[in-house]
Amino acid sequence: MILARLDDMKAEDIITIDLRDKSSIGDYMVVSSGRSARHVGSVADKVVEDLHKVKVAAHVEGVPQCDWVLIDAGAVIVHVFRPEVRDFYNLEKMWTGGRQARRAS
Repeated sequence: MILARLDDMKAEDIITIDLRDKSSIGDYMVVSSGRSARHVGSVADKVVEDLHKVKVAAHVEGVPQCDWVLIDAGAVIVHVFRPEVRDFYNLEKMWTGGRQARRAS
């Protein structure tokens, strides 16, 4: 559902990282980009709205600035970045050790 909503909202460069053998913070991390702060906020709002519809509680951080919005939905952690902020933090490299993460189709 999360990947479908990100795709529907035209989030860019969506990847999924399997965390099951790496961390107890969640099972999966989804990293994506929005084209602007407004797009990042809009994408995050729609993901949270869909999670609430299926009764999944989500903790959200970063909404006022919308440079980087984190959505913690328990087993899945979603990051929506502005591209330059995503490049700066480079979570994909940190969590995959430089290996290629799985791109959403």
